[in-house]
Amino acid sequence: MTEELSRTSALASRHTALGSSLEDWNGMGTAWTYSTNPNDEHDAIREACGMFDMTPLKKVFVRGKDAATVLDHLTTREMSAIGAGQSAYSSVLTDDGTMADDAIVSNNGNDEWMIVHGSGGTMALLEASAAGKDAALEFTDSLHNISVQGPTALSVIDAHCDLDLCALAYFNHRPAALFGHTCRLSRTGYSGERGYEIFADADVVGDIWDKLVVAGVMPCSFTALDKVRIEAGLLFYGYDMTTEHTPWEVGLGFTIAKTKSNYRGYDALMTAKGNNKIVNVGLNIDHSDMVAGGETLHLDGADVGVINSPAYSHRLNKSLALAHVSPVVANPGTRLEVKSADINTTATVVTMPIYDPQKLRTHA
Repeated sequence: MTEELSRTSALASRHTALGSSLEDWNGMGTAWTYSTNPNDEHDAIREACGMFDMTPLKKVFVRGKDAATVLDHLTTREMSAIGAGQSAYSSVLTDDGTMADDAIVSNNGNDEWMIVHGSGGTMALLEASAAGKDAALEFTDSLHNISVQGPTALSVIDAHCDLDLCALAYFNHRPAALFGHTCRLSRTGYSGERGYEIFADADVVGDIWDKLVVAGVMPCSFTALDKVRIEAGLLFYGYDMTTEHTPWEVGLGFTIAKTKSNYRGYDALMTAKGNNKIVNVGLNIDHSDMVAGGETLHLDGADVGVINSPAYSHRLNKSLALAHVSPVVANPGTRLEVKSADINTTATVVTMPIYDPQKLRTHA
């Protein structure tokens, strides 16, 4: 294992058996591709259910009487509004009011919280927020995360767990037994479908994965994940948002609590409101395949943006992308030129999410 791949999923051998080379993401070998066709994986998520090993996301427990206070300072959400058994998607900011990371914060009850984040600077900022507070931090790679997504995810998991899963509301979570193993089930995901995330320890996650396969759930790669999340307008830190962008600019204004001001970056964030330099938009590109990413966008000869996250959706028969553009060209219907050394075509700004615009499937 190289120094960069400092983390290992207990499911790694399953991924290599499926054809993965375990490419790096977030310091962990990740199934970016399998030997299966990612279009078939895409179909499974939209028509039945597929599953992703999301263990490369980082999980940190925050425990103690000041745990909520620490997370209130770290994130833009109001912790008092997140009851035991509930979660919220939040922005984590720099002192300059820009995106240090995005994260899901979960209240486990009894002064225990869990924060799940990606490749941004959450951990260092969490440690700074916790300094001098009655709060213990525990980063864990033992806790694994299988994300089961798709219209049959409910029936598949419900048949093998001890919860009434139908009663579990969106962005709620509960301790459970699944296939006889202790875990936590969370009604969350990253696909634009109804789905569930299974948080289970390393010593049981392999058996859970295997039994899900037997139950008909298709293992899916991060290539398929890119397809479904771009269709659904869901952001990936490092591509669609970085420390150069405010939540206002990338469409995460909904994560900003209206009732608090005691979080890192608040003053700078409020100063930046209404002064967007870019807007995150969806594009329908006039091209027969996925573009490479990094292409510049132009209108009347002026450089007005850049493509960040491209994908080709065989289901929609469209070349799609998430892009940052100047606010003056962000209205749906605007036609732009797409240019790089390898391509010269056009694209149309479209309303997001491109798939299921009313979000009826995730909220069903």
